[in-house]
Amino acid sequence: MKIAKSLRFAVLLMAALFPCAAFAQKYPARPLRLILPFAAGSAVDLLARLYAQRMAENWGQQVVVDNRTGANGIIGMEAIARAAPDGYTIGMANIATLTINPALYPKLTYDSLRDYVPVSLTATIGNCLIVHPSLPVKSVQDLVALAKKRPGELNYASGGVGSAQHIPMELLQAMSGIKLTHLAYKGITPAFNDVLAGQVPMAFTGLAQSLPYHRNGRLRILGTTGVKRTAATMDIPTIAEQGLPGYEADSWTGVLLPRGTPPEIVAAVQAEVLRITNLPDTRERLTAAGFEPVGSSSEVFAALIKNDLARLGKVIRDANIRAE
Repeated sequence: MKIAKSLRFAVLLMAALFPCAAFAQKYPARPLRLILPFAAGSAVDLLARLYAQRMAENWGQQVVVDNRTGANGIIGMEAIARAAPDGYTIGMANIATLTINPALYPKLTYDSLRDYVPVSLTATIGNCLIVHPSLPVKSVQDLVALAKKRPGELNYASGGVGSAQHIPMELLQAMSGIKLTHLAYKGITPAFNDVLAGQVPMAFTGLAQSLPYHRNGRLRILGTTGVKRTAATMDIPTIAEQGLPGYEADSWTGVLLPRGTPPEIVAAVQAEVLRITNLPDTRERLTAAGFEPVGSSSEVFAALIKNDLARLGKVIRDANIRAE
């Protein structure tokens, strides 16, 4: 009798001490949801679907991509924050939703530092400054010189206030001391098309979108926004190289989990994200789509969010940018 009681006590003690380990061994035991605050067909959507497919193949569980669009990504970010912290809802966010929105919306309903567990960066997305060939400039220095002669006269297009095309131009103006006029479009596609047609002289866009037109002479890339040249742009200088040291405005994406997710589940998801990121096929497909595969620790991702909240928040406040 005493042996039976002792054995039962030992079993109960083991269950109390190691519930998380037992849970982690079974994870994932059912289908998962990957919430994306962006529209289907977008560049980040293509990335998310690639990761969801690879997760499903390895885990043997369906991973459904849930596009929660609207309000500059706020609806999707709220859905991630409010999901049960059990590892069955994974989020994918980017520089705009995590570090630009907090400065644009004083009453934002989510907190980038408080409401999520950063898991891993997935990739950076190279951006570039493009001009129509009719604009008589061939470098960033040329553009700065021209803009200083004609303050406020040169227009630039973006996909909207606070967009991934708007903030890099505000940063350029702040660091170079020039003044340009912002034409905010409802999305990058019409903005890009008007630059391509010569209706607007310049814009910031994604490298993957602009490189073909740069190569055939229909657009001119003055500089890229990364800290260094990439394999695809060895012949194109960065903006930082052209008299603006420290300029950096690449976009990035990363995987999140709701706050309160058990550490062992965070570790399992992180290991899977890193595995997928380092697959040769993944790297090849991301590079071809204009991404630079990254992968990181939770700590590195968290530090990047905190740094860009301060860095980009200052740009937005100094430029007095307000959400539409």
